Amino acid sequence: MGYLNSVLSSSNPVYANNAPVSGGGLSQNGKFSYGYASSPGKRASMEDFYETRIDGVDGEIVGLFGVFDGHGGARAAEYVKQNLFSNLISHPKFISDTKSAIADAYNHTDSEFLKSENTQNRDAGSTASTAILVGDRLLVANVGDSRAVICRGGNAIAVSRDHKPDQTDERQRIEDAGGFVMWAGTWRVGGVLAVSRAFGDRLLKQYVVADPEIQEEKIDSSLEFLILASDGLWDVVTNEEAVEMTKPIEDPEQAAKKLLQEAYQRGSADNITCVVVRFLANQGATSRGTVGVASV
Repeated sequence: MGYLNSVLSSSNPVYANNAPVSGGGLSQNGKFSYGYASSPGKRASMEDFYETRIDGVDGEIVGLFGVFDGHGGARAAEYVKQNLFSNLISHPKFISDTKSAIADAYNHTDSEFLKSENTQNRDAGSTASTAILVGDRLLVANVGDSRAVICRGGNAIAVSRDHKPDQTDERQRIEDAGGFVMWAGTWRVGGVLAVSRAFGDRLLKQYVVADPEIQEEKIDSSLEFLILASDGLWDVVTNEEAVEMTKPIEDPEQAAKKLLQEAYQRGSADNITCVVVRFLANQGATSRGTVGVASV
């Protein structure tokens, strides 16, 4: 595979006085731009990670974007950030059968993380909300309660589903595997974990799977932008509000910062990470530059 220079957000940055870290860029073919903003928010520790990456696979320019919200420590989220997309683009069916490649990459990354955790006493886990741009296709995959929302034709549309233990099908799957769901401040798997799918979580792995739900959207002139964010945003901002805030802001980095600031001002008690991808078809962007290097 002839790789382009990748755009990589490097190791998790140092947050000065909880100020947001942000950056962005533009794809080499001018078809999409992106921006991100991430902050510990009101939390003392940072367990959110993100990835914004542009690569070349078999002559195709590919965009890979992800938000990973850790729990029980940052290790799982950092591992997924560092390995998931590399595992995905090296999959032999990445171009020919992208959905199966995504599912395989999620499960392979999960099993490799669990192997690497053998010496650890703590039981770290992570959500993932990812968006893969290949040609005129947008493939969104998720486990957990980070969320992906698009704006199509001016309307907010959720393209992922939060995985919560009290959902009928998720509860059934957990109980069929011999687990249980109980109320402990919120609905939790085994009375412990508030999401029903995640990377890691070795002690609950029989019930808390890393099988992603995958949704495909066509990239056309009606698709305006995509928002990926951790629940630090979605706990206090609705899908519709997030889309309305993003619409007038052409620069996706500024849009991501606006979403983060709004969540913080509304009292979000969690880490907050937002990634915004703008689709530039029919917006005259093809001559506006080359791959942007993410700033951290």
